[in-house]
Amino acid sequence: MNAIGICGLQLYFYGETVSIPFFTKTWRPYSFYEKIQRNRSLGLHTLCLLDIRVKEPSFESLCRGRKQYEPPRFMTINTAIEQLLEVGQLQGEPAYNEDTDCVGFSRLGSEDQMIVAGTMRQLQKVDFGAPLHCLVIVGKTHLVEEEMLDFYKLTDDITQQNDNGTVNFSLE
Repeated sequence: MNAIGICGLQLYFYGETVSIPFFTKTWRPYSFYEKIQRNRSLGLHTLCLLDIRVKEPSFESLCRGRKQYEPPRFMTINTAIEQLLEVGQLQGEPAYNEDTDCVGFSRLGSEDQMIVAGTMRQLQKVDFGAPLHCLVIVGKTHLVEEEMLDFYKLTDDITQQNDNGTVNFSLE
């Protein structure tokens, strides 16, 4: 959680951390929304930890009493933003929207870590690569924080896109 400070947002200005779970057809929990809304109303940043599904027993194996696991799944920033926007649209006055500033992180602490700042709309087009991913919804920023975010900010002139419309982008 402290590694998130690399983006330049001051740790003092983070509110409560939330976890974003994978939605299913029958299970779509929105409990994280209230925490994000509270953080945003106070001008605080929100660290969103994204779901990791490792060694999850399949429904069939639970019914049959055998240990059989589903393949590992790691939530991407793209999926998290999609789910966040879905929840936000269901609220009367959403706490965030496609134009809300965020920072996406992948593989923090490794040699190929990736940090990208931009709006939710912009980050949805970025291919963050291999897991693990997390996301920060930016609150009110200080001048020093804004300077650091500018260092990681996406520009609209990125044209290198792959077949599914995501941007292949890395900082080196």
